[in-house]
Amino acid sequence: MLLQHLWETLGAYQARDPAARSKLEIFLLYPGVHAIINHRIAHWFYRHRLFFIARLVSQLSRHFTGIEIHPGAKIGRRLVIDHGMGIVIGETAELGDDVLLYHGVTLGGTGKDQGKRHPTIGNNVLVACGAKVLGPFKVGDNARIASNAVVLSEIPPDSTAVGVPARVVRIAGKKVDYASQVDQIHVTDPVALELSALREQLELLEKHLQERPVADVPQSEKEN
Repeated sequence: MLLQHLWETLGAYQARDPAARSKLEIFLLYPGVHAIINHRIAHWFYRHRLFFIARLVSQLSRHFTGIEIHPGAKIGRRLVIDHGMGIVIGETAELGDDVLLYHGVTLGGTGKDQGKRHPTIGNNVLVACGAKVLGPFKVGDNARIASNAVVLSEIPPDSTAVGVPARVVRIAGKKVDYASQVDQIHVTDPVALELSALREQLELLEKHLQERPVADVPQSEKEN
């Protein structure tokens, strides 16, 4: 079973990383794969209440890969960690299948709350570089979180989150295979669209005033 999961993970890296040449190269040289393998070991010790050994494995993995995954975190199948440096995944975080994480991502908490305090990431979710997801809420299936977004509340399925704090754009109920799309920058920002529309309206008004015949201007305006 473990070998099957590893083989699936290597295949997921091949499918999503254009720089990946072979499964052997990925297995030997990709720190994201090493971090996932080490986490499976640490999580086994954690589930058997051998917490010190679990944290020891976790911290050694962090030292060699630059990726910190708490032994208590629950990770699904075919997780892809691209580059990975600076990634932090908290103790009560849960990740579904086919998740894609980029470097600098934090799946953390917002304070010293007890119990569930880290996010739950659904299936087929993309979290772009530098994004922070903070709190015990759900990021729905097929969601996409843009670079450097700070997510502080639940994200619906099939949507994108952009900005600080993050704002949600629903994709009209259309399921998109976000995890296979590695474009992190071409994300629609609803505020930018609204500002653009206002700018166009102002330009039309200015043009209308400039083209307005002098005869149409009221006498009071001429005197001023």
